[in-house]
Amino acid sequence: MEKIVECVPNFSEGRDMSIINQITAEIEKVENVMLLDVDPGRDTNRTVVTMAGSPDGVLEAAFQAIKKASELIDMSVHHGEHPRMGATDVCPFVPVSGISMDDCIGIAKKLGKRVAEELSIPVYLYEEAATVEERRSLAFIREGEYEALSEKLKTDTYKPDFGKPEFNKKSGAMVIGAREFLIAYNINLNTRDVKIARKIANRIREKGRVVKNKETGKKEQIPGILKAVRGVGWYIDEYSMAQISVNLLNYKVTPLYRVFEEAEKFAQTFGTRVTGSELVGLIPLEAILEVGRHFLKKQGSSTGVAQKELVRIAVQSLGMEEVSEFNSQHKIIEYRFKKPGRLASMSSYDFMDELASDSPAPGGGSVAAVNGALSAGLSSMVGNLTFGKKDYKNVRQEMISIAEKAQHLKDFFVEAMDKDTEAFNKIMDSFSLPKKTPEEIELRNNRILEATKEATLVPLSVLEKSKEAADLALLVTEKGNRNSLSDAGVAGLTASVAAEAALFNVMINLEGIDDENFTKMIRTQALQLNKKVQSVVGKIKNLLNKELNIRC
Repeated sequence: MEKIVECVPNFSEGRDMSIINQITAEIEKVENVMLLDVDPGRDTNRTVVTMAGSPDGVLEAAFQAIKKASELIDMSVHHGEHPRMGATDVCPFVPVSGISMDDCIGIAKKLGKRVAEELSIPVYLYEEAATVEERRSLAFIREGEYEALSEKLKTDTYKPDFGKPEFNKKSGAMVIGAREFLIAYNINLNTRDVKIARKIANRIREKGRVVKNKETGKKEQIPGILKAVRGVGWYIDEYSMAQISVNLLNYKVTPLYRVFEEAEKFAQTFGTRVTGSELVGLIPLEAILEVGRHFLKKQGSSTGVAQKELVRIAVQSLGMEEVSEFNSQHKIIEYRFKKPGRLASMSSYDFMDELASDSPAPGGGSVAAVNGALSAGLSSMVGNLTFGKKDYKNVRQEMISIAEKAQHLKDFFVEAMDKDTEAFNKIMDSFSLPKKTPEEIELRNNRILEATKEATLVPLSVLEKSKEAADLALLVTEKGNRNSLSDAGVAGLTASVAAEAALFNVMINLEGIDDENFTKMIRTQALQLNKKVQSVVGKIKNLLNKELNIRC
């Protein structure tokens, strides 16, 4: 799943698990959505639910959960410590992977319109989806809570964004919006003194601290040094230590490593030190990769390493396993959705045995992707072997960029190995559909056509990326470490094989597609791409022949 959006609806019920379970069951029915967490609170009488998945799936799951909550929760008899004004009180959408904030705003508006029209619940938009500046604040919209809602709806200030300004006694109103991913993060100190933890928190959080002006005697607010950061100091009896508990409201404004390092500086000021940290809940992949790259840069090392290594460096550098295990497959939100491909998970021996069997898949398409991965891997290797070498100072940054791009390409090709086989299997499944009636025949033919088109687009994407792989191979051939020249050359050759092998697979699939416009467009595109790849690889061969004194 390439596009992942998170949704965190808050329901005004935290005591009756039968009601909570019925609401979350609606989420679990929807395809391409994963229920990540359910956190009920008895005193607050509120449950925070976290789900994630495809944009369409999450939108549908959110609506069905809101609908069920409107049926089961009666706000006229609801009481709890947490501010609230609706059965589903707030429902933010959060971009995680392959999706923008604008996309999430669009999802929020679609959901708001549907909730208002189908459930007759007034809807307000907040945070990034707000239609007016003051409504960015949830506290502003929720002022007076449910009890004040009937009167508020009569005013222009509180006219809902969707729905009629009519009081829904049972369900109240709800707030829908879009925001950045919130990271809950605790920093460990080698002290039990909670006062020190509070002092550090007050200095790093955006809100800052209140101090008394010695000259005027008046209290003044001194802002903290980190934007989009909230923080408090507390003592955790279970760990026998004080912690700085932080909420990162936007890791793109203040990255995780900055919070950690600023806490370290202030800890030293107060005679203590940071010993590690703890992630509460989930984290986006990019947020943790950013930490890994930061610490590798500080070490003077190349950042063009495998994703797994960046995660390891980040976890070790932040001491994120001091008080509990950091399981990346569970803690990184994208990894919760990413199932390792069958072929990609095989040992090289098992893959070769599978390839050599009488099964038609994996076949040439998967092998094309393998060659693409080999090309990208070699280019990354040459980039890393060039980086840091005294004789190649002038291309240092370029080699880091090449190595990083090559790592991304390698990951793409590895995933394409399985995508090609999966696409072929879909064609086979389509051929097995019944064909006794005219309706069944039509459905079967349509499914075969769509599956064959999909099976064509997979090798076409490999062909497209092969051009990128060839370009990187040319760069490391021209500028990379002379001792790795042959490796750079092989990176070019494997890019060439990936492209031509992918071309063959595109062309054979086009033979089974009865869509002239589609076949003409794809054929032209594929031939042009392969021509470009072979032209680049021709330059690489010429360079190798000249440098290695090979005469043909």
